[in-house]
Amino acid sequence: MLNYFPRFFSVRAIICYVVTLALVSSFFIRYALPFQFMLFGFIPVAIFYTYSNKLTTNWYRYSTRVFTKKLFIMAMVIRILYVIFIYFYYIDMTGQPHAFSAGDELQYHVMAALWRDRGFDLFLDQMNEYMSFSDSGYCWWLAIEYLFLGTHVLPARIVKCVIDAFSCVLIYNLAKRNFGEATGRIAAVFCMLMPNMWFYCGVTLKETEMAFLTILFVERADLALRARKITFNNILLPGLIVLTMFTLRTVLAAVMVAALVAALILSSGKQLQLWKKILYTIVFAVWMFMTVGVEIVQETQQLWEERAENQEIGYEARAQRVGGNTFAQYVSATVLAPLIFTIPFSTMVAVPNQENQMMMNGANFIKNILSGLTILAVFLLLIRGDWRQHVLPMAVMLGYLVVLVFSNFAHSERFHFPILAFELMFAAYGVTQLTNKHKRWYVIWLVGICVANIVWAWVKLAGRGYSI
Repeated sequence: MLNYFPRFFSVRAIICYVVTLALVSSFFIRYALPFQFMLFGFIPVAIFYTYSNKLTTNWYRYSTRVFTKKLFIMAMVIRILYVIFIYFYYIDMTGQPHAFSAGDELQYHVMAALWRDRGFDLFLDQMNEYMSFSDSGYCWWLAIEYLFLGTHVLPARIVKCVIDAFSCVLIYNLAKRNFGEATGRIAAVFCMLMPNMWFYCGVTLKETEMAFLTILFVERADLALRARKITFNNILLPGLIVLTMFTLRTVLAAVMVAALVAALILSSGKQLQLWKKILYTIVFAVWMFMTVGVEIVQETQQLWEERAENQEIGYEARAQRVGGNTFAQYVSATVLAPLIFTIPFSTMVAVPNQENQMMMNGANFIKNILSGLTILAVFLLLIRGDWRQHVLPMAVMLGYLVVLVFSNFAHSERFHFPILAFELMFAAYGVTQLTNKHKRWYVIWLVGICVANIVWAWVKLAGRGYSI
């Protein structure tokens, strides 16, 4: 069993990115990425794969306490440095400290600033008029931050850095408890170095907080299910997180509920004794009955019942809008399902109004490659019959991916983000299972990712009617 990310895999991943970018730029030279976005791609890829190898090798000798301390501090430093850099970059590029096409960002920022600038009553009136319940949680959190820290965006983003660094520690604890020390440390380093996680620390969006709460829910609920003794705190916190999540993203809260039910039913008897299953089920049912409103249940049910219609309408609108991709009308759950672990593919060509996607091309490429290890991990757990030891994290990851398959946001990196840490955790388990015979399959996978991203570049251009 490997306890580090091998250099063989990291070096070839970097080479694969460089080759893919060079081929895409050559084939579609008229639409080659601006140089700055090439750097936004190459630098994160080089950092992630180089230091995933170095740190998983060098840090393994440290004690748990020292490793956790180093993990938290380095994760926070990386994120703070990125946040400071990207703050000035956005001001230079857009004239404001927000990302390109910052519609949601500006809405959250303006709404949250009302409490401090113009009083609580106006803030509450505007929230009731313009913000739905299922999207109100982050505005409340951001408004409280602004109340104490001021309405300048930078302090609130520094808080995000602390929260996200703590997410890395939580993933370490969760992965170690489920798969052992080696997987825990690799998963933690993956999360620390993953550029997607840096990105959301540098924007005024709810993704960092939402991902943190998802990880905290799974980590605490997993601990409660595995603990010998039942404590009030272990039960209370996961329940409160589920209620909070209904104010951030309804479908993710529903996935949490469904995953916990699946864990109570399907978990191995060695992990969760029958009397505990019965007791937890009763407590959970009473808690949900007392706290979750009828409106939330009806909203969740409506979202699921209208999933096919919403997906068709959403992709049809994307195909017909100005600057849209005509190929979007052919997208369906059948097309998306085989790709759901791997997408979104990288935007390696210059497309108007997709600066954020171009910035994230390297981050998405990292995920494209690691998804092969995630798939390997899930496959091995299923064929070995070990999946019943890890039902809760698997159910959250797979359940949310199923929701995305039936949505019109399946190729949106932002909507994949809440479960990215779990995908990295299973990828880390896949790393520990690698043997020499997997090297050939890994190279084949890299070739497939290269080809897929070249095809995706063609789809983005041809679907918009650009002459190639």
